[in-house]
Amino acid sequence: MGKAEAKIDKDLLAGKYLPVTPQEEERFLAALARKRKDAILHIRINSIDLDRIKAKASKAGVPYQTFIAHVLHHVAR
Repeated sequence: MGKAEAKIDKDLLAGKYLPVTPQEEERFLAALARKRKDAILHIRINSIDLDRIKAKASKAGVPYQTFIAHVLHHVAR
Protein backbone atom coordinates (compact mmCIF):
# COMPACT_ATOMS: atom_id res chain seq x y z
CA MET A 1 0.00 0.00 0.00
CA GLY A 2 1.40 3.40 -0.98
CA LYS A 3 1.46 6.55 1.12
CA ALA A 4 -1.74 7.91 -0.42
CA GLU A 5 -3.64 4.68 0.14
CA ALA A 6 -2.33 4.42 3.71
CA LYS A 7 -3.55 7.94 4.46
CA ILE A 8 -6.98 7.19 3.02
CA ASP A 9 -7.15 3.98 5.04
CA LYS A 10 -6.14 5.82 8.23
CA ASP A 11 -8.66 8.62 7.61
CA LEU A 12 -11.39 6.11 6.85
CA LEU A 13 -10.78 4.28 10.11
CA ALA A 14 -10.73 7.63 11.95
CA GLY A 15 -14.21 8.46 10.61
CA LYS A 16 -13.10 11.42 8.48
CA TYR A 17 -15.23 10.30 5.52
CA LEU A 18 -18.98 10.78 5.58
CA PRO A 19 -21.53 8.60 3.80
CA VAL A 20 -23.27 10.12 0.78
CA THR A 21 -26.96 10.00 -0.02
CA PRO A 22 -28.13 7.83 -2.90
CA GLN A 23 -28.85 11.04 -4.85
CA GLU A 24 -25.29 12.30 -4.32
CA GLU A 25 -23.88 8.94 -5.38
CA GLU A 26 -26.02 8.98 -8.53
CA ARG A 27 -24.87 12.52 -9.40
CA PHE A 28 -21.25 11.48 -8.87
CA LEU A 29 -21.62 8.36 -11.03
CA ALA A 30 -23.33 10.39 -13.77
CA ALA A 31 -20.47 12.91 -13.73
CA LEU A 32 -17.95 10.07 -14.05
CA ALA A 33 -19.88 8.64 -17.00
CA ARG A 34 -19.80 12.01 -18.77
CA LYS A 35 -16.02 12.17 -18.32
CA ARG A 36 -15.38 8.57 -19.44
CA LYS A 37 -13.23 8.31 -22.52
CA ASP A 38 -14.90 5.53 -24.44
CA ALA A 39 -13.76 6.17 -28.01
CA ILE A 40 -10.46 5.53 -29.70
CA LEU A 41 -9.09 7.88 -32.35
CA HIS A 42 -6.19 7.09 -34.65
CA ILE A 43 -4.96 9.99 -36.77
CA ARG A 44 -1.98 10.83 -38.92
CA ILE A 45 -0.29 14.11 -38.09
CA ASN A 46 2.67 16.04 -39.41
CA SER A 47 5.74 15.14 -37.32
CA ILE A 48 6.66 18.81 -36.87
CA ASP A 49 3.20 19.55 -35.49
CA LEU A 50 3.46 16.55 -33.19
CA ASP A 51 6.83 17.73 -31.90
CA ARG A 52 5.34 21.16 -31.19
CA ILE A 53 2.37 19.60 -29.40
CA LYS A 54 4.69 17.43 -27.32
CA ALA A 55 6.74 20.51 -26.39
CA LYS A 56 3.61 22.40 -25.30
CA ALA A 57 2.39 19.40 -23.32
CA SER A 58 5.76 19.08 -21.63
CA LYS A 59 5.71 22.77 -20.74
CA ALA A 60 2.23 22.27 -19.26
CA GLY A 61 3.49 19.24 -17.34
CA VAL A 62 1.08 16.71 -18.84
CA PRO A 63 1.49 13.73 -21.18
CA TYR A 64 1.03 14.78 -24.80
CA GLN A 65 -1.93 12.44 -25.38
CA THR A 66 -3.72 13.96 -22.39
CA PHE A 67 -2.92 17.40 -23.78
CA ILE A 68 -4.38 16.47 -27.18
CA ALA A 69 -7.52 15.03 -25.55
CA HIS A 70 -7.94 18.26 -23.57
CA VAL A 71 -7.60 20.40 -26.71
CA LEU A 72 -10.12 18.24 -28.59
CA HIS A 73 -12.54 18.39 -25.65
CA HIS A 74 -12.23 22.18 -25.56
CA VAL A 75 -12.91 22.47 -29.30
CA ALA A 76 -15.85 20.04 -29.09
CA ARG A 77 -17.65 22.11 -26.45
